[in-house]
Amino acid sequence: MQLDLDALRAAAGIGVAGNFAGHLEQAGEAADFVGVGQAGVEAPKGIFPWYLPGSDTFLGAFPLAHDRVELPASDEPLNLQIEPEVGVLCDVAYAADGSVTGLAPVAIAAFNDCSIRRPGAAKISHKKNWGAASKGVARAAFAVTDLAPDGPTAGFRLACFLRRGEETSAYGVDSPLPGYSYYGAQLLDWIVDRINHQEGGEATPLEPVGAYLRDVDLPAQVLIGIGATRYTEVGETTFLQAGDEAIVIVYDGAQHTPERVEDAVRRRFEDGLAASVLRQVVVEAAP
Repeated sequence: MQLDLDALRAAAGIGVAGNFAGHLEQAGEAADFVGVGQAGVEAPKGIFPWYLPGSDTFLGAFPLAHDRVELPASDEPLNLQIEPEVGVLCDVAYAADGSVTGLAPVAIAAFNDCSIRRPGAAKISHKKNWGAASKGVARAAFAVTDLAPDGPTAGFRLACFLRRGEETSAYGVDSPLPGYSYYGAQLLDWIVDRINHQEGGEATPLEPVGAYLRDVDLPAQVLIGIGATRYTEVGETTFLQAGDEAIVIVYDGAQHTPERVEDAVRRRFEDGLAASVLRQVVVEAAP
């Protein structure tokens, strides 16, 4: 199926922090969550907003693009990294009081939760939305209704590459989707709980996402970035610059091997894969 950006303007954007073992440590963000309670060592740390349709805050700026990442305007160098993720588009069911009663997945797609590394930022969202084209989602998505770890997406995988000039490098570790700490019903039920019960405050980088959804009149859909995978050495140490291409791919491992996917990217044939492919050119901020 195809994802239409105009339609996605009505959907809220939510991310999951710490849903892949080791990513926060590589991103230098583990210390942000020292005081955040968790259900277990492998549990995600919380959820955060990256887009709220109709909000009069910075989160009201629509950040999604299919084809580019626009660097933020800044007088100082900013360290931006690709965050290769699976984006899950869900229909949202609400109770009469505005609490969420369920999330029903309708599609998954390659998603780039591109982030500015800002040590000490008060909230996760402060690293996420700096305006137009600060996020990416693939045009082509897989229609899904079941995310069970042993269900239709059990063999799906997530890969990420950086193309700089003539050099192409693996940026994220090619990983199976069931390799997420939480996946399937466990993940969706946990997100529902966090929407309804997660609180904010000065002592936490998290925010009351459920209250935010009520403030913007309960969007019927949410696009959820369910967490970034581990970086390769290149990904951990290389920040984006104008002219780069960020490539995130969600594919069915029954149709393509990791080696086949990497070879296609190196030959600039990634669009020929039977996959959800997001390719974004990094550009300077608009004047």
